[in-house]
Amino acid sequence: MATATTAASAPPSASAYPASSATRFSPISPSSKSLSSLFPKIFPKPLHITPAKNPISDIVSSYKNTINSGTDNALFFHDDDDKPREECGVVGIYGDPEASRLCYLALHALQHRGQEGAGIVAVHDNVLQSVTGVGLVSEVFNQSKLDKLPGDIAIGHVRYSTAGSSMLKNVQPFVAGYRFGSVGVAHNGNLVNYQALRAELEENGSIFNTSSDTEVVLHLIAISKARPFFMRIVEACEKLEGAYSMVFLTEDKLVAVRDPFGFRPLVMGRRSNGAVVFASETCALDLIEATYEREVFPGEVLVVDKEGVRSLCLMRHPQPKSCIFEHIYFALPNSVVFGRSVYESRRAFGEILATEAPVECDVVIAVPDSGVVAALGYAAKAGVPFQQGLIRSHYVGRTFIEPSQKIRDFGVKLKLSPVRAVLEGKRVVVVDDSIVRGTTSSKIVRLLKEAGAKEVHMRIASPPIIGSCYYGVDTPSAEELISNRMSVEEIREFIGSDSLAFLPFESLKNLLGNDSPNFCYACFSGKYPVQPTGKVKRVGDFLDDGLSGSMGSIDGGWLPQTKNQEGVGVGKLKVKEEIKSSA
Repeated sequence: MATATTAASAPPSASAYPASSATRFSPISPSSKSLSSLFPKIFPKPLHITPAKNPISDIVSSYKNTINSGTDNALFFHDDDDKPREECGVVGIYGDPEASRLCYLALHALQHRGQEGAGIVAVHDNVLQSVTGVGLVSEVFNQSKLDKLPGDIAIGHVRYSTAGSSMLKNVQPFVAGYRFGSVGVAHNGNLVNYQALRAELEENGSIFNTSSDTEVVLHLIAISKARPFFMRIVEACEKLEGAYSMVFLTEDKLVAVRDPFGFRPLVMGRRSNGAVVFASETCALDLIEATYEREVFPGEVLVVDKEGVRSLCLMRHPQPKSCIFEHIYFALPNSVVFGRSVYESRRAFGEILATEAPVECDVVIAVPDSGVVAALGYAAKAGVPFQQGLIRSHYVGRTFIEPSQKIRDFGVKLKLSPVRAVLEGKRVVVVDDSIVRGTTSSKIVRLLKEAGAKEVHMRIASPPIIGSCYYGVDTPSAEELISNRMSVEEIREFIGSDSLAFLPFESLKNLLGNDSPNFCYACFSGKYPVQPTGKVKRVGDFLDDGLSGSMGSIDGGWLPQTKNQEGVGVGKLKVKEEIKSSA
């Protein structure tokens, strides 16, 4: 494996967008303080199988994914897109007569954040009207449905997580009526104390219609006695733990709120007609011609109504812990996230890999689409041409018919096609953004070698992932993460590459500079800013979709007890026992 040889490259240049602060509150004017300078020495690991590197995995029961390879000619249910999945994207618009149509376009721009369901709620004549559905934005909405959503205030949501036959009722935004009117909410994130909150609410008589943690927020608002309305949101959020970037809608107000740690992104912009826009990423602002103003700060509530925009501090908040994976994988390269250009970040990651893990090669290629920018950075720094050695098909659904004569690596071959003219007889560096289970990487290496590549050198534009995410990202259980169980050399042997190098964790933090403490690295370190308790949304929660397995096979999302002060697991429990005890 190539080893690190020189220091990290200098941070990339500042973004063209105004930078924003994650810690300082000022009423509505854009901030000038940058949250990031930006981002990635391969930290050595012993070349032998070790116990789990993520300490919390010792108290999380593992989920073993079982695939029924039954009869020929059956539907082949694939999960070859071996990546963490961002669960949601949100948008909110106030003060535009075409709010729902703009919301629809903004959701298109955020489609990469969720492809299982979409919804929009708009206000007309003081009535909240909702359209939600399963599928892509373009499949859920058409002209006639948008015609049913008039008004100048709207919120929208796209989501990844699925829940089988009951999925539709879990598609957001949610709308609820209570004694003072109606409220709609769209949420990106995950509440780690959801189970405890729901149990308490049910004990006091609350009835839930969905299995989503977002519904808890509506119940907390409904039972609050605080006045005015936005103070109910503040009071509700004070009881929440975990990640949440949310937009709320009432008959006359749009409210945006972000959790005190700022795990998930949320930005504010403004259109030329004065309409205020909130969105998960700036790419959504660009499409609807809204000018980026700033981030919604961690722990901030922004209230928009006919009086203008008011900024409130939600609560005393700790040091921000923004999700580093937004810059590694989730966000689009043309977005500005946490005050930093995603494109510049990924290019810097590639440059660092070329500097610290060089290898003799003839061509640099990417695993499209998320590895492209890092591969461009690697190629430029190494002085080696970048070429398209893999072509991605964008028209593959989640299910398809496999021929009776089995095809090896069928799912990957449907998505990725090697270009023999680029690869044959060449020493190839292939850059990808991450390795999760390692299954896809091994198939890609085999695909490249079958296409004639002389050598295949994998370069990964993130540190090894050793921990599951509890803050709104769909990741496997810790025991499924290959880097949590194997050393770098063992992973290299498993995937079959000639060399393997990850983005060094220390170099990632060095690139971030003074802003390094403002990011969450739980998936790389196993150290969680907010400890999850009880049952949290995990990969197991998303398996009952008719594609991946039944609920009976799930036990990856249960945390029977929390860790003690020293971070040592204090108990284990099988999922069936946990279910029985909570019945």
